[in-house]
Amino acid sequence: MAPVEPRISYVVGRLDRALRRKLGEALRPHGLTVRQYTTLSVLRARSGLSNAQLARRSLMTPQSMNEVLAALVALGLVRRTPDEAHGRVIRTELTAAGAARLEACDDAVDVLEQEMLAGLDARERERLLAELRRCARALGAGFPEDD
Repeated sequence: MAPVEPRISYVVGRLDRALRRKLGEALRPHGLTVRQYTTLSVLRARSGLSNAQLARRSLMTPQSMNEVLAALVALGLVRRTPDEAHGRVIRTELTAAGAARLEACDDAVDVLEQEMLAGLDARERERLLAELRRCARALGAGFPEDD
């Protein structure tokens, strides 16, 4: 019997689990979780988001985002201020400390990504990114610039 190729969804799932584990290890010395790093990264790209917007862009529930934001506020990495036009909406933005911590974490994540992509040339990396984004969009997990 010929070997059976694994399903793409299985390979993507294994990659996701391995990447999350390695990200956690890379971020731990900087005092952040993967969810906190993701949140800070989203805020860098789009400051002033509401909790609901931030949760959607970070692929979390609003309840989970509340927990993440509470921890980030306690660490002094984000600040939350009421929206003047919408009384119940609270906007979130990075503090200078948050931007600095994010930059330090980016260096660790860069090392991890270089390790993961070592077998691919620049053209293959661009193609892989484009195809993964297309797959994510097809399942409704678009990107901020898609909005």
